Amino acid sequence: MAAPSDYLDVSDLKAVAAGGLIREDVLDEIFDISDIPTPFLDMIGTDSFENPYTEWTEDRLIAPNITNAVVSGSDRASTDNDATVANARRVGNHAQISTKEVFVTTRGQASNSIGRSDEMGYQTARRLQELRRDVEAISLGFQASVQDDNNATAGKSAGAAAWIVTNTNIGAGGVLGGFVNGTKLVTAKTVGEGRVGTLATLSALIEAVYILGGMPTVLMSVPGITKRLAQMLFTTVYAAKPTQNVEGTGRGVAQVSQGFLDVMKTDFGFTLQIVPNRLQQSYADAAGGAAQTVADLFGIDPRYWRLGLLYGWKVEPLAKLGLSDRKMLHVDWTLKALLERANFMYSDINTTSAWTA
Repeated sequence: MAAPSDYLDVSDLKAVAAGGLIREDVLDEIFDISDIPTPFLDMIGTDSFENPYTEWTEDRLIAPNITNAVVSGSDRASTDNDATVANARRVGNHAQISTKEVFVTTRGQASNSIGRSDEMGYQTARRLQELRRDVEAISLGFQASVQDDNNATAGKSAGAAAWIVTNTNIGAGGVLGGFVNGTKLVTAKTVGEGRVGTLATLSALIEAVYILGGMPTVLMSVPGITKRLAQMLFTTVYAAKPTQNVEGTGRGVAQVSQGFLDVMKTDFGFTLQIVPNRLQQSYADAAGGAAQTVADLFGIDPRYWRLGLLYGWKVEPLAKLGLSDRKMLHVDWTLKALLERANFMYSDINTTSAWTA
């Protein structure tokens, strides 16, 4: 039966001029999938420093002496330790100040907004997440270190891809960066031509770092590379079969088939966890042929990296201007590569091509 014509319907209220009389039905919650973790910063330790340029030292043992034999009862001459001293190195990185700003009007702070009771608090929390994401992305890049001149040039921290030079494989035409003793700066690497990732090259890098004494525990790269590496290991190298996880007892229990690998066991007894990083940046290759989107694959030993903080993550109010409140979030930080040769880097890998053995 149709409603009488004189009944007041919702559609009538919506038709009232300037937006109608029906309140909006909006869920008082905000959904976001960009709240991405920072796996590199989460796995390494933090450290402090006291000056815009901070230093640390590296050392290594001399090679084994396979002629080390002396006559019984023989006297010993003084030992020359020059060879040992020559293996020591003093390196450092410059600090970088990264900021985010929050401006909220007095009206905006007082208004009833969706998903939060305090607009300034909500925006401050979001910007702090973004600031940490910035530091994560920069730390894994090949940015060179730059000295702050207190004038027009901002100080910059060198990223991991600029630090690692000992155990590396880079595309054709690429040039590694690294710490320069004379300038006390870390130079950026020059990007090489893109290529397909291969297990043979990865295995050679693992062997190289192991021979030097290193045992990295993490393989980290952009999702396109970690996905294809894991697929190749699963289908080609290990010829793995999906396993079943059985939950409960009796008939009709739930079963989950797993068809992936997230850990790689090396030829030397230690394992590498495959960790995708959605904040690590890909980049354009040197375009020897068709242009390619490429990225680095890192073999990381978290024990030899530190996030240096001069004063930590700060939130400070700025001077009030008119009908608005302002805050600045900032961090004075640097990346400490305590021993770059304990890690490795496989550079300029195509992010969309399947890996080969």
